[in-house]
Amino acid sequence: MRQSALHGYATATDLADYLVKKGIPFRDAHEIVAKAVQYAERKACDLSHLGLDELQQFSSQIDSDIFAVLTLEGSMKSRQHTGGTAPEQVQAAIQRARQWLA
Repeated sequence: MRQSALHGYATATDLADYLVKKGIPFRDAHEIVAKAVQYAERKACDLSHLGLDELQQFSSQIDSDIFAVLTLEGSMKSRQHTGGTAPEQVQAAIQRARQWLA
């Protein structure tokens, strides 16, 4: 599953969310991410394999903290809401299911 999840720029949405949190309007963040993904596709690599200087050519708002965001683990942890993929949310869902089944 991990290998499959690494294909297809699964963290592109996380990059957009990161940019929005930095104050960039979503419409602009979407365009920035599209350009970054196209660049990564030409290089045949994942967004997380781009260097900081490469990512910053798309937005000066991107800083070194982006690399925590562009991992599958970072992506999963960021979904911290009911039904989300954050480990705490998954554990809570498992607990609710066990209670329901008991």
